[in-house]
Amino acid sequence: MAFADVNGQRLYYEDTGGSGPVIVFSHGLLMDHEMFDAQVAAFRDRFRCITWDERGHGQTAAAEPAPFSYYDSADDLAALLTHLDIENAVLVGMSQGGFLSLRCALTHPERVTALVMLDSQAGREQEEKLPIYEQLINTFMTEGLTPDVGATIAGIILGRDYPESEYWQNKWKTVPSAHIGNNFQTLVSRDDLTGRLSEVTQPTLIIHGDADLAIPLERAQLMADQISDSVLTVIPGAGHAANMSHPDEVNSVLADFLNKRYPETV
Repeated sequence: MAFADVNGQRLYYEDTGGSGPVIVFSHGLLMDHEMFDAQVAAFRDRFRCITWDERGHGQTAAAEPAPFSYYDSADDLAALLTHLDIENAVLVGMSQGGFLSLRCALTHPERVTALVMLDSQAGREQEEKLPIYEQLINTFMTEGLTPDVGATIAGIILGRDYPESEYWQNKWKTVPSAHIGNNFQTLVSRDDLTGRLSEVTQPTLIIHGDADLAIPLERAQLMADQISDSVLTVIPGAGHAANMSHPDEVNSVLADFLNKRYPETV
C-alpha cells in the first residue's frame, strides 16, 4: 500500500513502476483505482501505469470530508506526479476522472503529454437529469444503498448486465453518507469548460460508449469538434464505464493512440 501526503491529502495510489512512458488513470464518481484493472493488465508491460483514489473516494477519503473542486483534484494529480518524480504523463480519465484530467491539462499543461477522455465531457450535468440524481443521492444518504437505488446507480455507471455489479454495490454500501453528499456537490457545482476546449493543445483521444446513460454522445462529439488535435472513437453497445464493460475494445483503441506517440514501446 502506498500513500502520497500532498495538498493536505493522503492520496492512495498504485504504481507498476518501470522505465516506460507514464499513464495515470483517474476514476469516476463512486469508483476507485480498481476500475482500471483491465487497462493496467494490458499496458503495464510497456508503460508505467499509475492508478489512484481521488479526494473523497476509496482509501484516500478523509475521516472528515471538506468541500473541494475538480481543480483541487487536478492539483492533487500534478502533486502526485511530483511526489513520484515524474515530469509528465498521459492522463486517462473516466467521467469524473476526465473532469479533473481536463482541468489538469489546462492548469498544468507541461505535466500532460496526452489526454484521454473516457465517457466524459467538458460541460456540466444536463439540467433534466439533476432531479433524478438528487433523489438517488438523497435516498442513498438517508436510507443507505437500497436494492432499488443500488440497481439504478449500477445501471447508470456499469450497465444493467455487468457481471461484477454486486461487487461494486457492496463497496458503495461502505461509503459514509458525508462523503456521498460532498462528492456529489463537487460534481454538480463544477464549471463549464466548453468555452476553453480550444486551449487544449495536447493530443486527445475521446472514447465514448453509444449506450452511455449518463453523458450523451453529443457531448463527446462537441469535445472532438473543439479540441484541434483530437479523435473520437465510439464503442458500440458500451455504456458509461466502457473500459469495464468493453475492455478489449477500449484497450485496442487506446493502444493504437499510444503506439502512434510511443512507437518505441511497441
